[in-house]
Amino acid sequence: MSNVAPLIDPFQRPISYLRVSVTDRCDFRCVYCMSEHMTFLPKKELLTLEELDRMCSTFIGLGVEKLRITGGEPLVRKGIMTFFNQMSRHLEAGTLKELTLTTNGSQLQKYAGDLYAAGVRRINVSLDTLDDEKFAKVTRWGRLSQVLNGIDAAQKAGLRVKINAVALKGFNEDELNTIVDWCAERDMDLTFIEVMPMGDLGNEDRLDQYWSLKDLRGRLAERFTLSDLAERSGGPARYVRLEETQQKIGFITPLTHNFCESCNRVRLTCTGELYMCLGQEDMADLRAPLRADPDSNAPLEAAIRAAIERKPKGHDFDYSRQKADGQMTRHMSHTGG
Repeated sequence: MSNVAPLIDPFQRPISYLRVSVTDRCDFRCVYCMSEHMTFLPKKELLTLEELDRMCSTFIGLGVEKLRITGGEPLVRKGIMTFFNQMSRHLEAGTLKELTLTTNGSQLQKYAGDLYAAGVRRINVSLDTLDDEKFAKVTRWGRLSQVLNGIDAAQKAGLRVKINAVALKGFNEDELNTIVDWCAERDMDLTFIEVMPMGDLGNEDRLDQYWSLKDLRGRLAERFTLSDLAERSGGPARYVRLEETQQKIGFITPLTHNFCESCNRVRLTCTGELYMCLGQEDMADLRAPLRADPDSNAPLEAAIRAAIERKPKGHDFDYSRQKADGQMTRHMSHTGG
């Protein structure tokens, strides 16, 4: 057991979950996440794979037990499996309890076996529609067949797959039953996410896209018996079981239900910025202390502790006044999905 004092925020919440964006790049351009013609960061601003290893290892040394790798699309980062393979040493040592990732599924056919070999056991795949045409429209560049083949490969490799679907009014409302049934057939958990006001996406109006999960849940209740579950997966989702199919369905509701009281996580961007809250602009630059002293992690540890002391009680997202209060200026792909 480590003698190092754990990371505790000002509201006595232990920080045990780190989400790490390893790239801002993606092979899709989902309309609620990126603009079509994104300007990506210069490579020199990104943390190298070695720096990502050092950064994550430092957090693990301070008590982080769950690491979720995100992007952009994490699997388009060149050499990313080197990083996963390096992180597996912390799983073997028992200091890291879970190594996982959120992906769009496009590269899973290529990497599913390697991910399993590196100790990944559970992945989240972002998928909002099972309709080819709509998929092409929402992702702008994506092909649904590529993602479905990736999911097949992941399940074959032994990975537990959870589908994350963003609830978009007028887009996938009519597919609610289709998506639920498809996940039941394949024994995959499913989480619905309310669309969040992230980034300046031109003519994409978030209020027009916003579909309350309270309404979505009500529609599920017309068809199924819903039982609330006490369990939490370390993230912000609240879960129900559909008694008829025994499926687990999650709801992430940053807008209709503020999920901050048990927040145990922080987010690290691919440039080394630590966001203590997804819905606040306050961040700490960890790249500078990381690069300041290649031989000692002391400046980095001090910077991490100082940042955690600034973690706010909650975020400011609010649609109730018919305007997207608390809207973030940065894209979701920058902070990490």
